Amino acid sequence: MLGPVLLAASRSDRMRRAVAAAPVTRPVVNRFIAGADLDPAMDTVRALTSAGLDVTLDHLGEDVTDRATAHATRDAYLRLLEALRKEDLGPRAEVSVKLSAFGQALPDGGHDIALAGVREVAALATDIGTTVTLDMEDHTTVDSTLAILHELRRDHPGTGAVLQAYLFRTEDDARALATEGSRVRLVKGAYKEPARVAFQNKREVDKAYVRAMRILFAGPGHPMVGSHDPRMIAIAQELAARNHRAPGSYEFQMLYGIRTAEQRRLAEAGERMRVYVPYGADWYGYFMRRLAERPANLAFFLRSFAPAGR
Repeated sequence: MLGPVLLAASRSDRMRRAVAAAPVTRPVVNRFIAGADLDPAMDTVRALTSAGLDVTLDHLGEDVTDRATAHATRDAYLRLLEALRKEDLGPRAEVSVKLSAFGQALPDGGHDIALAGVREVAALATDIGTTVTLDMEDHTTVDSTLAILHELRRDHPGTGAVLQAYLFRTEDDARALATEGSRVRLVKGAYKEPARVAFQNKREVDKAYVRAMRILFAGPGHPMVGSHDPRMIAIAQELAARNHRAPGSYEFQMLYGIRTAEQRRLAEAGERMRVYVPYGADWYGYFMRRLAERPANLAFFLRSFAPAGR
C-alpha cells in the first residue's frame, strides 16, 4: 500500500526538501547512487568492470522545464562519454538517458529539443564504441520516446529502448521492437500509472512481464532483462535455452546497490550482467522510486531513522 504513496511523493517538492534535509538520508542514498558527480561514478565503473560486470550509467535528472537545464544534461553526458573514452571503457559501459531531462516536456518544441540533444550524445557514444539506451518514463511519454528511438536508430542502430511490462500496450511495442539489432530492456515499471493504461495487480504485472519476455527472446534482437526477481531470471534463462541463444545474445540488468551477490553470481556463471549505475545531485525522484519498488528497500531506509541501540 505504501508504493503509490511513495511514487506520489517522488514528484513532491515538499517531500523532496524534507527527505534531503534528514541527517540520515545521505548514507542511505549512497547505497543506491554512485556519488553526486562524475569522479565517484567513474570509481564505481572501474570497480564493477574489474569484477566482470558491465555498466549502464544514468546522469540523474528528469522533468526539465527550461532549455538551459536540458543543454546542461546533454553536456553532462558528453563529459561522461569523454571520461569513458579516456579509459577505453566504451566496450564495457553504455549510457542511459531520460528524455525528460533533455527537455522532452518543454511546451515549445520539447520533442525536437530532446532529439537534438540526445542525437549529440548518441553520436559520441558511437564514436567511442558504446551505445545509448532511452529510459522510459510515464505513459504520456511513450510515443515521443519511441519516435526519437526510430530517428536515432537511422544513424545509430544500437540505440536501445526500455519497455515497461505493466502498460497494456507493451506486448504490441515488444513485437514492433523485436527486430534484428534492436536492444530492448524490459522492466516491470516504476511510475504511478492509472488503471486505464496499466495493470495494477502484481500478479498481472508478472504475467505481462513473462509474455513480453517470450516475444523478445523469440525475436532476433538483444533482450535486456531488467529484473531482480529470481523467478523472472530463471524464466529468462529457460527462454534463452529454448530459443538456442548463445551467451551474450541477451543480458541481465540490475540496479546498483540491489542484489549485488546475485549480480556477481550471474556474471561468474557466464551470463552477461549489466549494473545500472545512477549518479548526480538530482537523486530524489530516482531514490523514492527505488523505495516504492521493494519493501526491503523501504525497510532499510526506515531502519536508518531508528536511534542507535534500538
